[in-house]
Amino acid sequence: MPYLVECLASVEAQTIDPARLEVIAVDDGSTDGSGECLEEFAARAPMAVTVIRQENSGGPSGPRNVGLGKAKGRYVFFLDADDRLGPEALERMVAMGDENGTDVVLGKVEGVNRVAPKSMWGKTLGRTDVFSSNIKFTLSAQKLFRRALLDEHGMRFDESLFTGEDALFTMEAYLRAGGVSVLADYPCYYLVGRDDGKHVTKTGSYTLRFDSARALMKLIADMVPAGPKRDTLMVRPYLITLLPQFGPKFLTDDEEVRRHKFELAKPLMEAYWTPGVARGLKVHERLRLHLVAMQRPELLPDVVKFVKSKKQAAAILEKRGTRVYLVYPHFRSKAAGVPDDIYRAEPREARVFHGYREAAANTFLRRALRKVRRTLRARGFGTAAA
Repeated sequence: MPYLVECLASVEAQTIDPARLEVIAVDDGSTDGSGECLEEFAARAPMAVTVIRQENSGGPSGPRNVGLGKAKGRYVFFLDADDRLGPEALERMVAMGDENGTDVVLGKVEGVNRVAPKSMWGKTLGRTDVFSSNIKFTLSAQKLFRRALLDEHGMRFDESLFTGEDALFTMEAYLRAGGVSVLADYPCYYLVGRDDGKHVTKTGSYTLRFDSARALMKLIADMVPAGPKRDTLMVRPYLITLLPQFGPKFLTDDEEVRRHKFELAKPLMEAYWTPGVARGLKVHERLRLHLVAMQRPELLPDVVKFVKSKKQAAAILEKRGTRVYLVYPHFRSKAAGVPDDIYRAEPREARVFHGYREAAANTFLRRALRKVRRTLRARGFGTAAA
């Protein structure tokens, strides 16, 4: 409360036939009148409503699992009590899943007093997957899931995780799904920022973030063989979950916390950090995680301070403009010993610099052709007649 009132109003306003919809509301030990609000909604709502009231479980996984165990519909959708749906959300998402035979449907998310993910909403996609789209950057539970997929694989939320349980669940669904749909042309879900700022993802000890990263990395490693595809997915937990632990907050951490963070990160870097993952990051992101991998906490603050200042790193162009190095702290410092490749910008980051020339994919063939031409000229071919 009071967000629950608008949440329920958005359910009641759904354009899908109420006879096709069942609502399972789990009151997880609330003390603010939410339970009574749910009972009142159940009494007046035009669709079937089941209210389950239980002792507080300490996190979102337990009540979601209880609700999932009671669900009878072909699809399930997880709606958080402080968010709300667009009026046509369920009708459009169900139609999308039915039309394309997909197992997961993502409806466009918009933030209200809160930042929402954006990179995956560029285009509506009837059928895609986690490797060929940006859906790996939205792993919240607010998706439409085909219940048969979840039942077939016995999928449930991990109740041992306080945060990141939805990322684990959704990534597994993406990987097991027989196709994923993206509905990008209609705002299906409004992610509401609470006035008190008490979102689960913003609270709790830093150790919980490492637990979340560890679980997601293990899931990816267990389900995807080593190689480019695994690297593509591993970018997500490194970038979204692990890297923030070595951002501005690191500057205010005491020495014991800094040391502990490096200790927690060490096995994750040893197990899953690869050149392929590193190439999927921007230079300053790669540099920070490289220092974590190399266990060099003394070098990290200078980099974090530079990034926090939002200064543009100077660019050095070499190899006739085909290589761009960004001069972040410790670049070509003998004492630091960080390899040049860590500072080398990938094409997507290098293109903004004047003078950069993207090396052609057929560079080898061009070199061979130039060699042939030089040989022919040396033998007198291809020269103008006297």
